Amino acid sequence: MANVIEHHRHIIDFTLSSLLRRKGKNGALLLVYAVIVFILASVLFFSHALRREANLALSESPEIIVQRTMAGRYQTVPIFWSDRIRTINGVISVRPRLWGYQYDSVFQANYTLTVPAEHPPEPGSIDIGSGISRMRGAYPGDIISFAGHDGLPRSFTIRNVIDHESELLTSDLILLSDKDYRDFSGIPADQATDLTLRVRNPREYSTIAEKITRMFPEARPILRTEILRTYDALFGWRSGLIIVIFSAAIFAFAVFAWDKATGLSAEERREIGILKAVGWETSDILLMKFWEGIVLSLTAFLVGTILAYAHVFYTSVALFAPVLKGWSTLYPVFRLTPFIDLGQVATLFFLTVVPYTVTTIIPSWRAATIDPDAVMR
Repeated sequence: MANVIEHHRHIIDFTLSSLLRRKGKNGALLLVYAVIVFILASVLFFSHALRREANLALSESPEIIVQRTMAGRYQTVPIFWSDRIRTINGVISVRPRLWGYQYDSVFQANYTLTVPAEHPPEPGSIDIGSGISRMRGAYPGDIISFAGHDGLPRSFTIRNVIDHESELLTSDLILLSDKDYRDFSGIPADQATDLTLRVRNPREYSTIAEKITRMFPEARPILRTEILRTYDALFGWRSGLIIVIFSAAIFAFAVFAWDKATGLSAEERREIGILKAVGWETSDILLMKFWEGIVLSLTAFLVGTILAYAHVFYTSVALFAPVLKGWSTLYPVFRLTPFIDLGQVATLFFLTVVPYTVTTIIPSWRAATIDPDAVMR
């Protein structure tokens, strides 16, 4: 066993010295390799972390949301619907919700307005998200105004700026009272934006949704599971968009790998011939090329993965954030909770390290099986 370890140590020493002799070519290959791993790992880490944050945020959301459509367009929901829906077996509670969007033409930003279920602000007061506070330079005690549904401005006193730690969800949020929201939006007192349901048995979601549509044909029930699937599809599409954008870099790496797979340079062939002439076995040469591929690919993998981890979890994905978060004036400033899916790391490893290592062995095997004199000539 000691002889085997010593044998491998000598081969690794020779491999490292051989790589350093061709540091220009190997350095360029290592740089491109690490950049490709960095891009792929950043996209995987960030999209997975956002999915995880979305799942955690939606875990306490209503099991069913009931909206109303007319000719395919959203309409407000009559509040009397909630009394009839409560009669359905399995429904624990039904709550009307008031929320909507407001476009600010001055700052070119969209705000989300909502009436909280608990501890709403007093009429004339609002709570705003950290993004709005930064953008408009508004803080607790300041007066801020927004144009209502009739074009007339409404002034509000800022009660609180919502905690920075929840900025992923609240950056563009405005909380206000029921009275102020109805005056601002023009929604009548007997209407609501939608209804939220709590259901006793998760296996009854589809059944209750079907009963609601039979009770109110214009109703559109939305299950929490459907929202989660939508988020997964959205982040998956954005991740794919990033990879397509950087496909040129991926193509450059493929060219490097193909160069390795199709043959060796004259210098490398001559080196293999000399090694064969001084007594190296074919298995030793293949072992040397195996370690060469491992050193390059594993170094690039580790460097790219570590840089991607720092990029995602410590710089808030400064390079890719506009594409993966969405286009908006009010970018939330937040730091994702560090989390890595080992399955994704393993997949990335086998897609980047294993193919390159194999491509370094195949041409070396061809050269190592030829007579040393023929190789050197």
